[in-house]
Amino acid sequence: MRYLPKSPADRVAMLAAINEVTPGVDSINDLFSTIPAEVQLQRDLAIPRQHSESEIIDRFRAFADSNANGYASFLGAGAYRHYRPVIIDSLVQRGEFLTSYTPYQPEIAQGTLQAMFEFQTMICELTGMEIANASMYDGSTGAAEAMMMAVRITGRDRAVVARTVHPEYREVLATYAQHQQIPISEVGYATNGRVDLAALDAAITAETACVLIQSPNFFGTIEDVATIAAIAHAKGTLLIVSIAEAISLGIVKPPAEADIVSLEAQSFGVAVSFGGPYCGVIACKEKFMRQMPGRLVGETKDADGKRGYVLTLSTREQHIRRERATSNICTNQALVALMATIFLTVYGKQGLRELAEQNLAKAAYLSSALTAVGGAKLLFEGAPRFHEFVVELPTDAEETNAALLEHKIIGGLPLARWYPELGPNASLWCATELTARAQIDAAADVLMNIKQPELNP
Repeated sequence: MRYLPKSPADRVAMLAAINEVTPGVDSINDLFSTIPAEVQLQRDLAIPRQHSESEIIDRFRAFADSNANGYASFLGAGAYRHYRPVIIDSLVQRGEFLTSYTPYQPEIAQGTLQAMFEFQTMICELTGMEIANASMYDGSTGAAEAMMMAVRITGRDRAVVARTVHPEYREVLATYAQHQQIPISEVGYATNGRVDLAALDAAITAETACVLIQSPNFFGTIEDVATIAAIAHAKGTLLIVSIAEAISLGIVKPPAEADIVSLEAQSFGVAVSFGGPYCGVIACKEKFMRQMPGRLVGETKDADGKRGYVLTLSTREQHIRRERATSNICTNQALVALMATIFLTVYGKQGLRELAEQNLAKAAYLSSALTAVGGAKLLFEGAPRFHEFVVELPTDAEETNAALLEHKIIGGLPLARWYPELGPNASLWCATELTARAQIDAAADVLMNIKQPELNP
């Protein structure tokens, strides 16, 4: 009954109850008598008439049919399609999880607290960090909060950010930094698609609080975290590693040399869903715990010596003095983090590694198929990749995608918008375990038949 309006009899009973307290309320309109007549809507709402249950089902089926179904997609760039075990929705839609609020009272919230604790523990194991919070909004705000965290820890007020960090993450960083008065210096990339180490070393000054990189980076290339950490630490600067593709941690060495890790956990069982929700997380060395934003769940023992869980740390202004707060982020993504927890539990260590290996193999086959197209070449060779890569096709990337779309294929992401130096033909392609070999072959066949521009004599 939660989606159905009150019956006429219900409304009469409610008005009678109101009348007992406030006489003169004889109709629903009387409840709005304090609103000036000139701003009241004097007509019915322009919405369809009421529908029966069968009509509603038909209507939503029609909406579903209008969606683009059956398309092959090679888009990645921070939003990744992975298989979601059906058990995830079965569990997260239980009322105990779906309707729960902040677990301030541990006596009645042990299930929610334990789920958060398990999430934190798994994130620590994956990232090589000592402590992790119970989640953030998403990877971009997590990166920005990590930057501000580094400023508080070091007492310095500048940041160096790699240009290979997701462009939209960098936009969020710039927004945060503008109002926090944190100047940001960007460092370019070398011919292999990794951070330019010489430029990075030169960009770090005595005022630099942190170096922020992404690995695998926006080009899909895995950064040399150990070398970058050594450069940063030699100058007293903290290293933040942002990870936009969490599945990579199934096979890529954890960035244990970093001081802070900002992770986007969307790939762990969270559907792309037209742009959200996402699930960010910050993990770090234990000595930085007090400067970590968000919530932290800890394990303890009750009066009887039994294991229990409590909200150990929540350092925002709702809980502590405003001037001591580390963040004004109002909540976390506990339900979405629970999806990630279930996903990781279902796959386990070996399963996550095998899943990562599938992604790696699919991307290798895709890159081979695309570079077999006449005039195409793979950019940024010479460095390890995960499941994304940049390819320069013989035709304009936007025009190429339009041709692919006619065959129900969504091509790679054109990069000229953010990296004009790569030219109009460069695009970022991604393959996951959901990418079928037949889809890859079909995309390559379409590209083979696209008419290439004639070269001037």
